[in-house]
Amino acid sequence: MLLICVDDLRPELKSFGAEYISSPNIDALAEKGIKFQKHFVNSPSCGPSRYTLLTGQYGPAGNNALFSRAKKIKQGTQKVDKSIPEWFKTYGYTTVSVGKVSHHPGGRGGKNWNDSTKVEMPNAWDKHLMPVAEWQHPRGMMHGLANGQIRVKSADMTVFQTVEGDDNSYPDGAITDEAINQLNALTSSNENPFFLAVGIIKPHLPFGAPKKYYDKYDSVDLPEIKHSQKPKGRTTWHGSGEFMKYNRWGKNPNKDVDFANDVRRHYAACVSYADAQVGKILAALKKTGADKNTIVVLWGDHGWHLGEHAIWGKHSLFEESLHAPLIIHYPGMKHEGANTDAIVETVDIFPTLCDLAEIEIPEYAHGTSLKEILVNPNATGHYAISYNNKASTIRTSTHRMTLHQDGFVELYNHITREKETKNIAEEHPELVKELKVKLSTRLKLK
Repeated sequence: MLLICVDDLRPELKSFGAEYISSPNIDALAEKGIKFQKHFVNSPSCGPSRYTLLTGQYGPAGNNALFSRAKKIKQGTQKVDKSIPEWFKTYGYTTVSVGKVSHHPGGRGGKNWNDSTKVEMPNAWDKHLMPVAEWQHPRGMMHGLANGQIRVKSADMTVFQTVEGDDNSYPDGAITDEAINQLNALTSSNENPFFLAVGIIKPHLPFGAPKKYYDKYDSVDLPEIKHSQKPKGRTTWHGSGEFMKYNRWGKNPNKDVDFANDVRRHYAACVSYADAQVGKILAALKKTGADKNTIVVLWGDHGWHLGEHAIWGKHSLFEESLHAPLIIHYPGMKHEGANTDAIVETVDIFPTLCDLAEIEIPEYAHGTSLKEILVNPNATGHYAISYNNKASTIRTSTHRMTLHQDGFVELYNHITREKETKNIAEEHPELVKELKVKLSTRLKLK
């Protein structure tokens, strides 16, 4: 089992319809697997989204979600269900994590995220590794720029950067090298089946990548930003605080088209850089020969606005924050390269992996196995729920409804041209009522 997590990756891939993007390695995986074109994460932030992936359950909306779970385990006063790696360990799997799989790269807390007494996922990994190279510690890697530059103050670090250099001039090069080392070790022992999870950091802010990746986009015509205006009514819009706190040379992408395009090109460069790391890992898997009997999943932990609704970042409950790529390949699958438009969500991944590995699906998993869709890409999905600290949302094949904590409702029709720019909640009280019931039924599982 090989699980590849990519941070802040919206479906900005050629295989997901972004024609201008160079993503040959992920696209090659997509041609061997099934592309879930309508996969939605359960929360638009790294920590809570990874909680849902790794536990198969809806959970807290904060970035400390997994650390809160770890605290409960340590206290021992209440039962805490097993995470994916814990569950697979009970079936004889060796479990290894490299890079940013849980919220903190390497899965540890403390000032610099390297305190082994503060583990984000107790009992989960036989090894949870985070090479730091010249970035000194995992915290330094997370927001690092070229050649060991570490974020001290966001305002002192440029929001994007490109430098001449090889892939190891940025942090993901070291993560990829270690992932390949672990893959070689796991496949050479042949004693146990393995569950290897690898977390690539880019395209997370700040947008830094070697120049050869930026050069792919230097003169590319970028597609128009859809619905780029700030919404007029009440929504989950925010002021892009994570993005705006970096050094932007005094520029605002909502007011400066050239700067907006610079940001988008640097994001694209980071996608291509991340894609190259995925390619190295998949090539290493093939070289070992283990690709013939290894399930491979590529998952983006949430979406990312590139100017839609005048947002630059994640954290909203609009489509752009919640829509992320999901590709699943397993040996012997019949519909290689197929697309599915079935609505699915991140909590479905845990039961799916169990189903594909032919081990028991735990009763406590909140999601549904996607094997039926993998066997028949035309099969229908279900609906997806998501949440942040202020509201929750439900996405069906036709609509999105967002319910604020004080009862205010947004309803959008995805069949129309307006999509998530026109709130039609007042005109459709019966649909709102129906979707509220579905949403609350799922949220009660939290």
